[in-house]
Amino acid sequence: MVDKPPFLLIHPSKPDGTPTLWAALRELLAFELVNGGQVSIVNRLDRETSGLVLVAKNAATARRFGLAMQAQLVAKEYLGIVRGWPAWETTTMDAPLARQGAHGPSAIWLKQAIHEKGAAAVTEFRVEKRFVRPGDRGDRFTIIRAIPSTGRTHQIRVHLAHLGHPIVGDKLYGPNEKLYLRFIERGWTEELAGQLLLPRHALHSARISLEGEFDWQSRLPEDLQNWMRSSQHCHPERSAAESKDPGE
Repeated sequence: MVDKPPFLLIHPSKPDGTPTLWAALRELLAFELVNGGQVSIVNRLDRETSGLVLVAKNAATARRFGLAMQAQLVAKEYLGIVRGWPAWETTTMDAPLARQGAHGPSAIWLKQAIHEKGAAAVTEFRVEKRFVRPGDRGDRFTIIRAIPSTGRTHQIRVHLAHLGHPIVGDKLYGPNEKLYLRFIERGWTEELAGQLLLPRHALHSARISLEGEFDWQSRLPEDLQNWMRSSQHCHPERSAAESKDPGE
């Protein structure tokens, strides 16, 4: 199991020498590779998403975990910081997803959308903690635990945006998709910082488990912890779920 930092690609997308998790693991496991091992990344995360990535070092383990994933025996949980305070403590989104451009005009090829002709997508959401960002605006935020039972592209991010609580820092599904296009053209700017608040979307792979055998967990990473510490005032009327350490 590897705890991936944000902004690190899983696999190389261009032959330009950009650092990737795959390349780093091949260097780290050079001895195993020489002796017949391999590097197989079982679950993948977006470049900006941090957290747990399951890695197999030989073919038998890769096959075992691959079959377990297909049989839905591997459970995954994510922590995300979203805008606003949901009116619910728990809720489930059962809404199919498809590539937006396949069913209508879209300026962004990879963007997903809820569509009746899409693939089934189901996510359970639980409130972990509510807090207020200090200052004149008094913006409200919530730590959400997301438990997907399917694995569609951008599933958690699309479902949360549809619920009216997009993930903080999300360039695609946040305040305005044009922010993503501006980021591609100009990089990170003060304008983007003012609207997105974080340079990456606040989503973290926090738990991966295999029934009866393994249970790996990861706390919120330092960049999100620091952002919360510098901004949060917890809501005084917190539920039991909100009182838990979000890294547990």
